[in-house]
Amino acid sequence: GSEMCIRDRKRSYIMNKKRIISAVLALMTVLACLVGCGQKQADGPAEEGDLLARIQARGSIIVAMEGTWAPWTYHDESDRLVGYDVEVAQAIADKLGVKVDFVEGEWDGLLAGLDDGRYDIMVNGVGIAPDREEKYNFSSPYAFNRTAVLVRGDYDQIHSMEDLKGKRTANTISSNYAALAESYGATVTGVDDLNQTIELLLSGRIDATLNAEVVFADYQRTHPNANIQVVAFSDEPERVAIPVRKGDDSATLLAAINDALAQMDADGTLSRLSVKYFGMDISKEQ
Repeated sequence: GSEMCIRDRKRSYIMNKKRIISAVLALMTVLACLVGCGQKQADGPAEEGDLLARIQARGSIIVAMEGTWAPWTYHDESDRLVGYDVEVAQAIADKLGVKVDFVEGEWDGLLAGLDDGRYDIMVNGVGIAPDREEKYNFSSPYAFNRTAVLVRGDYDQIHSMEDLKGKRTANTISSNYAALAESYGATVTGVDDLNQTIELLLSGRIDATLNAEVVFADYQRTHPNANIQVVAFSDEPERVAIPVRKGDDSATLLAAINDALAQMDADGTLSRLSVKYFGMDISKEQ
């Protein structure tokens, strides 16, 4: 009888132990769920917050630009980053209530960085184009810019856009200028920046190059003895705007940028900056 009692007590002890273990495991599962759900709720807004919210939480907006394309973005004699787009970006950041972090690089790399989220926006005289509109949402245009054809001073075989057929030009490969030159039948050589382009032109390795009218005007102003001349213009001005990655999380940022640009247009800021850097007002369509 006593052995049976011992066995019963053992069985009861084991069953109680199993129940206790089961209860502890169940409690741990509940606690884990509560902690996990609480953590998810805590993390949720940060993860799901749109791009503008993340920028404002960070306290800065990351702006990509070349820094080698006067007078849009370039370095002055003191090696300070300046230009029309530098001041436009700074003014937008001020209106968003954040600082601005400028990141400089080559054109293609800037677009790639915008694609993969390393930069919030690109402010670098970016023209609106159908292929770009497939990838980005653009702000309202904040500059209107005629494309000019530049040749050597002693070159007389190009007098119109149509004369580009069969000629050699140079531009950054993914630029609107390269696409425009190719559309008229030119063969385009890829370059990194304007200075490299001018070197190719002056050495006779290319026949012409396309770029913003104001960029060539600025180059001629700073290089009055350069053997170059503008011989033709595009019919339609390029609309310059700010590209933002497509996606629902970018909609509020785009709206805020458009609001800032509208204020800058209304109070004359864009006109003032345009005259300061270009010597003319290109902030409005002529």
